[in-house]
Amino acid sequence: MIVSKILSKFKNERPKINPPYSVDQCICCGSYSLEQSIILWEDLINEWELTETEVDYMNRQQGLRCLRCKANLRTMALAYAMMRNENYQGLFKDFVKTRRMKFKKVLEVNEAGWLTQYLQKLPLHYLAKYPEIDAQDMPFSESSFDIVIHSDILEHIPNPDKAINEVFRILKPDGYCVFTVPMLVGKLSRSRAGLAPSHHGCGEQRIRDDYLVYTEFGTDMWERLTKVGFSEVRIYSLEFPAAQSFLCKK
Repeated sequence: MIVSKILSKFKNERPKINPPYSVDQCICCGSYSLEQSIILWEDLINEWELTETEVDYMNRQQGLRCLRCKANLRTMALAYAMMRNENYQGLFKDFVKTRRMKFKKVLEVNEAGWLTQYLQKLPLHYLAKYPEIDAQDMPFSESSFDIVIHSDILEHIPNPDKAINEVFRILKPDGYCVFTVPMLVGKLSRSRAGLAPSHHGCGEQRIRDDYLVYTEFGTDMWERLTKVGFSEVRIYSLEFPAAQSFLCKK
């Protein structure tokens, strides 16, 4: 009986992750207390010309949140990619404590959702925030970092390809970048140049320039990454089509 209880607890704390499936447990902290909120508003839906299906999975991507650690689904997608890349089965809160991560020099560009609370426990973690640091022209020397992480920032950068090039430049050989963009599955990317201004965020954020959307990304995102020179580009799917993350290796 005692052994059975121990095994049961171990199983709950270290979930096996075999996507695609519907996420019902936070892979960052292990909590089963998840809450869904409606995030998209009518103007944004019209500006992006979203279908009903796209509205549903984008709301899930941005609005499904852990009540314990506050991580939303796209945050979990980042955590999932990093753990799968290291063949780690367990929770992200434990992953950041592993020996393999202890010596990784990690750059987080802006807060990667609620992942910051875990990443800041890494000894060699550095958080670079806008506007102090411009992702298109970062003040770091070549081959400075083992890992670069960012979440839903490329769509707000006037020249996303320049930002991708900067990440490639500052990564060490064999280093990788893991990130998310609000990707519309089944569509190609398009610039919003010439279209009505579209902002993300809420309240006053919707009229601030740093929340202005310059690019809507689609499934051709991988082309931008390979053109820069990344030798390997992976798409990790925590939950299709709501939670996809990119991991590209130098």
